[in-house]
Amino acid sequence: MSAFFSTILPFIIALSILVFVHEYGHFWVGRRNGVRVSTFSIGFGPEIFGWTDAHGTRWKLSAIPLGGYVKFFGDQDVSSTTVDKKLENTLSDAEKATMLHNKSPLQRIAVAVAGPAANYIFAIIALTILIAMKGMPTAPAVIGSIKADSFAEKIGLKTNDKIIRFGDHDIKKFDDCVKAVSELAGKDTTITIERAGAKMDFSAKLYIDENGHRKPIKSLGIGSGGEPMYEKTSIINAFGKSVHYCYSMSIKILQMLGSIITGNAGGDVGGLGSIGKMAKESWQLGFSAFTLFMAMLSINLGLINLLPVPMLDGGHILLCSIEAIRGRALPEKLQERIFMVGVTFVVGLMIYSNVADLVRFKVFAYLGNLIGIK
Repeated sequence: MSAFFSTILPFIIALSILVFVHEYGHFWVGRRNGVRVSTFSIGFGPEIFGWTDAHGTRWKLSAIPLGGYVKFFGDQDVSSTTVDKKLENTLSDAEKATMLHNKSPLQRIAVAVAGPAANYIFAIIALTILIAMKGMPTAPAVIGSIKADSFAEKIGLKTNDKIIRFGDHDIKKFDDCVKAVSELAGKDTTITIERAGAKMDFSAKLYIDENGHRKPIKSLGIGSGGEPMYEKTSIINAFGKSVHYCYSMSIKILQMLGSIITGNAGGDVGGLGSIGKMAKESWQLGFSAFTLFMAMLSINLGLINLLPVPMLDGGHILLCSIEAIRGRALPEKLQERIFMVGVTFVVGLMIYSNVADLVRFKVFAYLGNLIGIK
């Protein structure tokens, strides 16, 4: 029970809020474009409880709290990919006009964009309020975690070490360390840390020598620890910093996706286990840290959904844009095939990230020990 309240509950709360924000974006813009909404669900599976509003929308909380959906009137399923032809044939012209599929491509693009946009708006507002009230959250240059077999572990760094200098870079916060590693990758340098009040220097060769060629090391394999530092600023600057934070985080996510595609992601990819761990840690640190976590997760949710992959909002945007340019939709069979490609991509990404978690948390090793496999 304690594990539920410390880990699972914070994850469910954060995800449910962000899913509501995302789906409400679709709902709100859909309604304003004359689209009828059949269902607004937080979670999947059997309904726990719900109600039907005056417009005929069923609002409900469902049993599996790992997402949610808005189902528009006349859609075959919650992906809004195909139309329920049998239902459509029984409808009047006025009823058909309330179906999403009978709206113009630009209207459907607006509905698709609205979900990710709502996530970004949520992140910007949350960060602006947080920064204006408490200050810009900044991770301290204290090592909170070290990955197994990482560069940091090999040279002797330990958790709770405070990095104070990296080569000729003075380190004030964790981002300074990340920047220094990026600039010094492939070079010989020195890392100065503070451990138990004493300063120590570590020689660091940020490369792997492969037959006389230096392969740069761009990550120490460490995570920040300790309470965030806060840099106070005005509401206007807070808004600007929030927008910049969302932009920077989006670039990092895209770079990570690129590294996954090219096979260079290493151990930096995380799935539900990593998200749950972050939810737990931020929940324990208090409201500000949990708000920051939700803003980060909201940016991830918004950007991932904008990818031009059928099944995601970005896929709908892509297909509607093609329809707007061609003057007609792609053949239904072709759309179905494209949709299956999207499903394969999304499922593959989910499997990849969650297997990475199983390796990170040594689940496979644990199971192997249970059945006698080393």
